[in-house]
Amino acid sequence: MAHTFFIAFSYILTALVVVGLILRAIIDHRIQVRALAELEARGIGRRSRRG
Repeated sequence: MAHTFFIAFSYILTALVVVGLILRAIIDHRIQVRALAELEARGIGRRSRRG
């Protein structure tokens, strides 16, 4: 019972860190998609699409 607060705090902190990392990955993905769309709009294409 003495360690209940520490254990609960550790789980909560870990969950917040994991959620933060997931959100960061989602936000970064959206930024990269926008940047790629801007480059393609300027005429710079992907090498994988060249035939």
